[in-house]
This record gives sequence, structure tokens and C-alpha cells, in this order.
Amino acid sequence: MSNVLLTVAFQGTAYHGFQVQQNALSVCTVFQDALEKVLGDRPDVKGCSRTDSGVHALGYCISFHLERPIPCHKLPLAINAHLPTDIRVLSARPVPEEFHARYSSIAKQYVYRVQNSQGQDPFSRGLCWRVGSPLNLQLMQQAAAAAVGRHDFASFMSAGSKITDTVRTVTDFTVSRQGEYLLFTICADGYLYNMVRILVGTLVEIGSGRCKMPMEEIIAAADRSAAGPRAPAEGLYLDRVYYDLDGMRPGDGVPRVLLP
Repeated sequence: MSNVLLTVAFQGTAYHGFQVQQNALSVCTVFQDALEKVLGDRPDVKGCSRTDSGVHALGYCISFHLERPIPCHKLPLAINAHLPTDIRVLSARPVPEEFHARYSSIAKQYVYRVQNSQGQDPFSRGLCWRVGSPLNLQLMQQAAAAAVGRHDFASFMSAGSKITDTVRTVTDFTVSRQGEYLLFTICADGYLYNMVRILVGTLVEIGSGRCKMPMEEIIAAADRSAAGPRAPAEGLYLDRVYYDLDGMRPGDGVPRVLLP
């Protein structure tokens, strides 16, 4: 028996997140169906994180114990043959027995994609958030920089979470523009419920001029009402998960989201 780490990409539009749902289609259910066809059984898979309905992934990580003597390099092709085209296994590798896709991670990087234009690109529908009003890039960059570091991010957590420790360390948070598209890239050691989407929603409020409160004050408030609205799910991508496997550290590598 060996422990295997798979890197998977998926377009989340048709799914109610990664985790198994009782009355809704999830990425995990579809993935396990394909895995069962390849292996003849349905192994317990460990996902690197929960994702909301409609959220996408460019480098989602899954670990599971493989009991059959199948070489890792053959798994992507074999599993992809039984997956829909909006879910793809990109790579497979052996990992130590104690490795866990979620609990072994040291950081995760997300990218949020905004189309900042008055017209909707039909080829980006469901893959980004269109914001029609002009956005001040410099103001958003300054606000993002203020969020870097170890802070209490309670202002950026949706109601309903049972988490009591709301301190997280953001190692990198940048905003860049290419044409009418904006990329919000954030890397942290952990995230609160809807934290990235609320951070992006707040930066958009700041960039549009609707929010005048400095980011430092929003963070210090530790109150959800101080921050902006939650950005829609369709613009969010889990870009990369970092592990102590190859010496790659948080922030290494450029975001995988490609802009037109």
C-alpha cells in the first residue's frame, strides 16, 4: 500500500464545492466515482480544503492510500478517462505514509479574477466577477499590502463559522491589472470562512471609492460589519498548495490563472 498525492484542476461551475454533499453534486463524488472505476474500490480521499459552490481550482490536492500496485505516473491518464472534461488530474506522486493533503499543507495560494469593464465577456461567464465601475488599482494595492502579516482577520469571516481563533498569517497579497482584468493573489497559512472573497469584496469597495476606511482600521475592528461585501464565488480559484516536499516555499511560482 502506498500514499499518493494527486494534483487536480476543476471548473467548479457545475458543482456544489469539493466536499461530498448529501443532496447535491460535488467534485469529490464525481472524482471518487472515477477512482472506483479504475481501482475497483472506493478509497477514502483527503482533500486539501473545502470549497464553496462555483469555486474553481487550478492546483487542488488530494491524497489517498493506493492498495493496488499501479505506478503513480499511470494514474492521471487512467482516472481522467472516467472524469468529465471539467475535472482533470494533472499529476500524481508518492508521498510519505503520514502525509495528509489538508493537514500537511503549510500554505495555500488563491487567485481571484475580476473583469473590470462595462461589458460582459461571454467566454468568461462563470469564471470571473464583472465589476462595471472604474477601480483605482493603486488604492487596492495599498489596501492589500496592509493585510500582509499576522493579524486577526475576524472582519473577513462570514457568520456561521465555529472557528474561535481568527488570527492568520498572510505572506503575500497583490493586485495586478492586465487590460480589463484584475488578479487578486493571496497566500496565507490558513483562511477563515469566506475570507478571500470578503477581502476581495472589500478591496473592490476601496478601489471604487465607496469605502473610505483604511484597511488597517477594518482589520483592527475585528467585526464583519466593518468590511465590504463578499465577492461572488465564480471569480475564486485555489491556485496552489504548499507542502514541505520539494523545498518550494509560499509565494514561489506565478499564479496559474491566465488572462486574455
